[in-house]
Amino acid sequence: MRKNTPTPPHTPSTMFVVTPGHKIETLLAHACESLASASVMASNFAAFLEGSNRHMLLGIQQSIMLGELTVNQALDQIDPQDS
Repeated sequence: MRKNTPTPPHTPSTMFVVTPGHKIETLLAHACESLASASVMASNFAAFLEGSNRHMLLGIQQSIMLGELTVNQALDQIDPQDS
């Protein structure tokens, strides 16, 4: 019988780190731009697919778009723009 060895705690990689101290507006703006880029890339790639793979990727693209809309709403609540 083997004894259970505890798994060591996960240490995240520091290769890509967001340094502390940034304003929330800056972080949200960058998140929004990243999500917008990911949405466009997924949509463009879906154009090369057919059938269920295309539908799956468009579903992922829609999830990305909903994240982008959520981040935009958060930005609007922090710094409402005059319409």
